[in-house]
Amino acid sequence: MKSLHRPDLYCWSEFDADRNVDFHSIAWVRPEGNILIDPLPLSEHNWLHLESLGGVQWILITNSDHLRASEEIAAKTGAQVAAPHGEKDSFPIPVQRWLSDGEAIVPGLEAIELHGSKTPGELALLLQDTTLITGDLVRAHQAGSLMMLPDAKLVDKSQAIASVQKLAALDQVAAVLVGDGWQVFQDGHRLLQKLAAH
Repeated sequence: MKSLHRPDLYCWSEFDADRNVDFHSIAWVRPEGNILIDPLPLSEHNWLHLESLGGVQWILITNSDHLRASEEIAAKTGAQVAAPHGEKDSFPIPVQRWLSDGEAIVPGLEAIELHGSKTPGELALLLQDTTLITGDLVRAHQAGSLMMLPDAKLVDKSQAIASVQKLAALDQVAAVLVGDGWQVFQDGHRLLQKLAAH
């Protein structure tokens, strides 16, 4: 796994040829138990790295299109799974905790419910006020800028724009770690504001 902008965050990725971007997964390493977000399959090297960091306590899934290897990793590690409350009636794998807007998953990690995207109640995650982790709605197919999911995939564009405006109001955000595309390690608040203004 690759080190990110702070020593307790790691990332592993997989290139998607159809979209010409990387898909990313995040590991937050913490003494109380590590958390994986939208986990892709792990190579043997990454499994060993993760085990050396203390394994997995929670797997957080931002939306059902980002299941990726969550079920397999949960089965192998005994980790609990958390997912959006908006998908409670249709989520395709077992979930131990349903997350709603404003809920602290663990201290320092807050769920933000988004609307208008391709799945109900997609989550963004705010880590200690300064790092925003997004699933599908906010992405970055070009380095140094953020974009929304294409209109054709949105359920409700006006709700999606309102959700991005909600994220743009988080004025302490410096880094935006996207599920799809280029990561943003500084100037995140300004880039979110720029996206929300379109």
